[in-house]
Amino acid sequence: MIHFDNYPFIDISEVNRCLLCHDAPCTASCCKQMPVGDILRSIYFSNGMGAINRMDGKTCATCEAPCEQACVLNQHTYPVPIKSILNHLTEGSLSQYEALTSTADMPDISTDICGVKLENPFMLSSSVVASNYEMIANAFRAGWAGVSFKTICNFPQHEASPRFSTISNHANAFCGFKNIEQLSDHSVDENMEVFRQLKAEFPNKVIVASIMGQNEEEWTTLARKCEEAGADVIECNFSCPNMENDKLGITIGQDATLIERFTRATRLGTNLPILAKMTPNITDMVPMAIAAKRGGADGIAAINTINSITGVDLESLVAKPEVHGYSMVGGYSGQAVKPIALRFISDLGHSEELADMHISGMGGIESWIDAVDFLALGANSLQVTTSVMQYGYRIVEDMISGLQFYLKAIHMDQLKKLSGVARKTVVSHTQVERDTILYPHFNHEQCIGCGRCYVACMDGGHQAIAFDAKRRRPKLIGSKCVGCHLCRLVCTRSAIGVARKRVIPNQA
Repeated sequence: MIHFDNYPFIDISEVNRCLLCHDAPCTASCCKQMPVGDILRSIYFSNGMGAINRMDGKTCATCEAPCEQACVLNQHTYPVPIKSILNHLTEGSLSQYEALTSTADMPDISTDICGVKLENPFMLSSSVVASNYEMIANAFRAGWAGVSFKTICNFPQHEASPRFSTISNHANAFCGFKNIEQLSDHSVDENMEVFRQLKAEFPNKVIVASIMGQNEEEWTTLARKCEEAGADVIECNFSCPNMENDKLGITIGQDATLIERFTRATRLGTNLPILAKMTPNITDMVPMAIAAKRGGADGIAAINTINSITGVDLESLVAKPEVHGYSMVGGYSGQAVKPIALRFISDLGHSEELADMHISGMGGIESWIDAVDFLALGANSLQVTTSVMQYGYRIVEDMISGLQFYLKAIHMDQLKKLSGVARKTVVSHTQVERDTILYPHFNHEQCIGCGRCYVACMDGGHQAIAFDAKRRRPKLIGSKCVGCHLCRLVCTRSAIGVARKRVIPNQA
């Protein structure tokens, strides 16, 4: 069995302790001259095949692990057990994955936006991560195929400080990210000069010009100027939730009439492909997308951020982020919004009226696995922001190689063949088969006896697990089990598999 998302012989909790340091000291200290920091990062982002490839046949078996001495955590707690992780990676997987991790005959992961070629599907989305020449040049050098430039407008921006807040997990990684940031604070002329510089230096990279006007004339003029400056695609920002003026951004995205009108105005100013960037702060995105199509859009970008409040400061009792005693509803992004984004991508893909529209997907993309989810449900290109804000442009390396290794493993030679393959599996509630119970199966060799499955089933399930306290082993009570699989989801060791059982209809 190929483990695409994780490697059961590696303690991933120890990998997750890695701080993904800049200029990693573990790499500098490696006596085998392996890119240790990059290898750990590949494992961190579920790109085990890429990690094996980076090791280039080397092992750590006889090494004294100077990398662990150099680990920055060594000065504060205890180092990441790098030698053990890398030994387990090679010993547990090389025989199984060696053929797959060869870079020979790698799949073609190029795609396009309405005929504009992308060398890979990964772009930066319109945000602070794509707001000036230096940043975008660094991103292009790192491997990003394109960028949706931070939204260009004719009116001044007034930013708050601070303007971010997060919901984090126990390792302080962002689960959710709130921003109250606005649009580009550079003038239109300054941004046009950035476009010209980027196109001169990176002619094969794609520039998507995100724009927002206050009226039809501005939408038309901005589109024309962006095309003249070298943009490849225009993206209409109909969805920013943080505007001071309530007739901009998200307000447009919730009104089909305004979407059609301003898309039509944009089309008057350009012959380039137009993407309409949609808000998720709406019940049904499809009618809004159809309105954009009527106005002349060639594709849809979805989703923008979700209206949110992330919490309250426990000392000041002010909502976060606190700006001089006040806060505001802001845009929520990151891994937490991915399921919502995928739902909208699926909805758009199921619409026959939008069948010929390009879909540029975004919302919680952090790894190649997230990319597969979006592409398989119908996205054609991908945009990323929040994970770059946390980990940097470098994450695209593992997005690219992880996606290539995955496609190679499933014998798919072109990325375009992946687009939409899972869409047909999303059906209505009445079409889901309900006459089969898939019972859990406990792998006692892999189980460490923590009892989390027992606790979850007793207090949140159907009381279908008994626990042998002496042997510290769970045992299924088949007569009570309904096959909900809560136990499998809480297991930290992937020690619970599946045993299929067919149940007679209407007697389950």
